[in-house]
Amino acid sequence: MNLVDYSRPTAKHRKIATSFRDTSLKDIFVLACSLLKEVLAKPLNLQDQCQQNLVMQVLKLVLNCLSFDFIGSSADESADDLCTVQIPTTWRTIFLEPETLDLFFNLYHSLPPLLSQLALSCLVQFASTRRSLFSSPERAKYLGNLLKGVKRILESPQGLSDPGNYHEFCRFLARLKTNYQLGELVMVKEYPEVIRLIANFTITSLQHWEFAPNSVHYLLTLWQRMVASVPFVKSTEPHLLDTYAPEITKAFITSRLESVAIVVRDHLEDPLDDSATVFQQLEQLCTVSRCEYEKTCALLVQLFDQNARNYQKLLHSASGLTVDMAIQEGRLAWLVYLVGTVVGGRLTYTSTDEHDAMDGELSCRVFQLISLMDTGLPQRSNEKIELAILWFLDQFRKTYVGDQLQRTSKVIRPRSDVSRAPEKAWKIVKVYTRMSEVLGIADDNHVLETFMTKIVTNLKYWGRCEPVISRTLQFLNDLSVGYILLKKLVKIDAVKFMLKNHTSEHFPFLGINDNCSLSDFRCRTTFYTALTRLLMVDLGEDEDEFENFMLPLTVSFETVLQIFNNNFKQEEVKRMLIGLARDLRGIAFALNTKTSYTMLFDWMYPTCFPILQRAIERWYGEPACTTPILKLLAELMQNRSQRLNFDVSSPNGILLFREASKMICTYGNQILSLGSLSKDQMYPMKLKGVSICYSALKSALCGNYVSFGVFKLYGDNHFDNVLQAFVKMLLSVPHSDLLQYRKLSQSYYPLLECLTQDHMSFITNLEPPVLLYVLTSVSEGLTTLDTVVSSSCCTSLDCIVTYLYKHIAKEGKKPLRCQEAAQAAQRLLHFMQQNPDILQQMMSVLMNTIVFEDCRNQWSVSRPLLGLILLNEKYFSELRASLISSQSLPKQEVLAQCFQNLMEGVEQNLSIKNRDRFTQNLSVFRRDVAEALRCDGSTETCSLDMMS
Repeated sequence: MNLVDYSRPTAKHRKIATSFRDTSLKDIFVLACSLLKEVLAKPLNLQDQCQQNLVMQVLKLVLNCLSFDFIGSSADESADDLCTVQIPTTWRTIFLEPETLDLFFNLYHSLPPLLSQLALSCLVQFASTRRSLFSSPERAKYLGNLLKGVKRILESPQGLSDPGNYHEFCRFLARLKTNYQLGELVMVKEYPEVIRLIANFTITSLQHWEFAPNSVHYLLTLWQRMVASVPFVKSTEPHLLDTYAPEITKAFITSRLESVAIVVRDHLEDPLDDSATVFQQLEQLCTVSRCEYEKTCALLVQLFDQNARNYQKLLHSASGLTVDMAIQEGRLAWLVYLVGTVVGGRLTYTSTDEHDAMDGELSCRVFQLISLMDTGLPQRSNEKIELAILWFLDQFRKTYVGDQLQRTSKVIRPRSDVSRAPEKAWKIVKVYTRMSEVLGIADDNHVLETFMTKIVTNLKYWGRCEPVISRTLQFLNDLSVGYILLKKLVKIDAVKFMLKNHTSEHFPFLGINDNCSLSDFRCRTTFYTALTRLLMVDLGEDEDEFENFMLPLTVSFETVLQIFNNNFKQEEVKRMLIGLARDLRGIAFALNTKTSYTMLFDWMYPTCFPILQRAIERWYGEPACTTPILKLLAELMQNRSQRLNFDVSSPNGILLFREASKMICTYGNQILSLGSLSKDQMYPMKLKGVSICYSALKSALCGNYVSFGVFKLYGDNHFDNVLQAFVKMLLSVPHSDLLQYRKLSQSYYPLLECLTQDHMSFITNLEPPVLLYVLTSVSEGLTTLDTVVSSSCCTSLDCIVTYLYKHIAKEGKKPLRCQEAAQAAQRLLHFMQQNPDILQQMMSVLMNTIVFEDCRNQWSVSRPLLGLILLNEKYFSELRASLISSQSLPKQEVLAQCFQNLMEGVEQNLSIKNRDRFTQNLSVFRRDVAEALRCDGSTETCSLDMMS
């Protein structure tokens, strides 16, 4: 009942599950609980496997009852900490009985670990019960019983040595704060003792970092939510978080530093290598760390200074042991991560001037470490410290350098001037007081210089370390978003250097090396996107400046052309082309004005496109080469911000489309020669490239920068060729794959939408098998849960139906000059008459969606439905009769009235006014039908039988 059943509509299945919930689920839950009470009354024989299995199944039954999807919300299990169990009101008396919770706490204490963790899983659900089930006094009493159980478990923690019990108990604690407010928790009598026990449990858990590391997330979630709630607590009762939160922070810091030596000496897996988990834990810690921040800051200053001194001693020691050096570098990496975390926490917690000054103290030490590490390059380096530094820099950027803070981040004023400055300006500047004294960094302009110097250094010396390069370029990309920052960045010498020297000589990651993976080239797109944004700030219409910027790429293209002509070093030229395609895609992505885009097009046309096409011809079977080139093409076809609206005297739009047509046709013809591919090869080798081609073609058709009628008028076949390539590629793809691969479906269906809207002559001229394939794909796409796909299908169907209806309405009235269009429409009409089930099937699908499904795009569904009804009135009457006859007599009258109201005021035409009237009626119809079909047992299985 609780699983998705694809054999029937979702709404129909939901109604059956709802009926089951209302008639049977509570009885099953009560029965299971009574059996568990018998287990406690008669001690379990642990040697009897049958008894253990029986108890396990009963516990699983209770857990499934509590995990039932009571209201059809289909909660995302990945968001485990946000789940609320929507217990029905009829179960309220069961939950108000203290014996219910006591039963499961007692089961936890009396059962072996394999079973006791199931009891804890049930308690997790009990703790997640919706708040509205209780009145305020009842909720307080229920919460008190939960905390008594927590206290009892923590006072006898032996069972928590089992990883399963430990994990479920951590989830249980996290759910307490998810569903109850801090103000409610502090009012419970046992709160002071319970929060002390939880703090001790958390500290112990953090110290034993290698035991169930995935469970720490829930403990940090608990403390993060508790501390974040402190400003909103109105109760006079002490929350005690100012006592325990600093201890939690200290335990996390010291345990991570102590773990380094164990990891290095015992060759264990380093937690720092799992960056996703580290970032998640640090983001949770940042809120906790700002509570009683003075204590945390003092601890970090002490530890940082101590470890920095030890590191410098090892550097100056001729006999520095490798193991000791690795330990010290690991500790410094953790400390830099932690400093970045607490600085970033300023955005999540109320801060004072003193806190900003403390951020400055801590930041000074990291900036000094950056200088120390960079002076040792390239002889001495450490990847973990570099990644930690980039984390810190990004947190500092978000906190003290972002665009939203620019107006408040001023140069430090003398005391006499502060009174004239906005209050917030002085607060922000406090962070720079100490940094100005120690490092000469007096404001955010100096910080930006430090940022850019670090970025250039990393790009120079870490060219063969993909993680560092990737994170550095992402940091650069984040800096380049925002006009205010860009205006400041372009004045910095390091930025000017990058704009004039973006070659492999200065930045090795731009070079071509057989040892590096082709996937590493992806970061080049990010680099050139950021670099082009910086270029655009002062570029204007200066074509010479743009040519100078593009000079390294010009040289590379000339080299590729020479190698192509001489037919040698093919592997080298392939790698160069991959890099160039990624570079150009980054540049094209950042050019959002007509002037700048025209400069790029003039640079590329006509010399670059033939080279890219030859690469497609030669390496069509290597996605590592074709994918970057096709993605470049798709980006060039995007008319973002009307950048492709060339001057009326310019042929650039047509020239661009001709080149795109050649490339898509070349790829389409070549990829079909690959023959049959295995299932695991189908997408990377073929379908990915096909989906990119469809995206590029869709952008061209919808971009409004090409007059496609010109091609036929002047006998140019590029438009016809690319449409035929589209058909060939489409017919090579099974229907099932169109919807199975999301990127393919989200490129094919919007492309089909464009074709039916503006190029119906192409649709009407398709061969019958092709037309059948297209219409079948539309029919299947109508039922998908992806609203992008289903909405595109509705629009495509609407265009086809409207075209047919208008042709029928005007039949015999067309003058001779429209004879060709009339013949095309007649062909389509003849095809529909030969295959009447196609439109009938689609009408059934849409009606089924309206009546039984959770229709998320009702407006889109309503548009083709009116045309289908007007074209197939007889079949619509049969559908209506089928639905009405399947109901009980009282409901038949109600449904008949609903259908009558649906067509009330709707005329026999497809004018916009008439469509809007039908859409309004359909909304009322859907509501009334849902009300009429609201379940009694006899109506749960009703459906449109004619669907089959």
